[in-house]
Order: sequence, then C-alpha cells, then structure tokens
Amino acid sequence: MTEFAVRGEYITLGQILKAEGIAGGGGDVKYLLSEGGILVNDEPENRRGKKLRPGDRVLLPDGEVRLLVAGESAT
Repeated sequence: MTEFAVRGEYITLGQILKAEGIAGGGGDVKYLLSEGGILVNDEPENRRGKKLRPGDRVLLPDGEVRLLVAGESAT
C-alpha cells in the first residue's frame, strides 16, 4: 500500500492520480475514470474532482496499487 500525504484539507482524485504518476495529465485521468474500476472507500468513483481526505482509500483497476490518503505526518 502506498501512502500519500495531504497538505491541506483535501486533494482531488485527479490530482492524486497525476501526483503518483498513474496518469500523465487531465486527459489520462478522464480516460482512466471513464474505463471504470477505480474505487474510493470501496465504492466505484468516476469524478476526477472527488475530494479525498485523510483516511480515504483509493483502489485502482489492476488491483496492485492501493493509495491511502494520509495526513501531513505520513512519509
């Protein structure tokens, strides 16, 4: 599981996908989300603007990468 530290109140799903190198840009994010299979807290999600806060979990379609959105103290 990969942890991602949030600097502030939240980060959007699109921003975290780009920051982690899963998507190269906004077009890639749109494509990934349109394909389906991305889960946020075990629920399907297709909104790139979905706000993720510390404690949220993101599971990608390949089932290999799991991102845990953590507070600033995460490394």
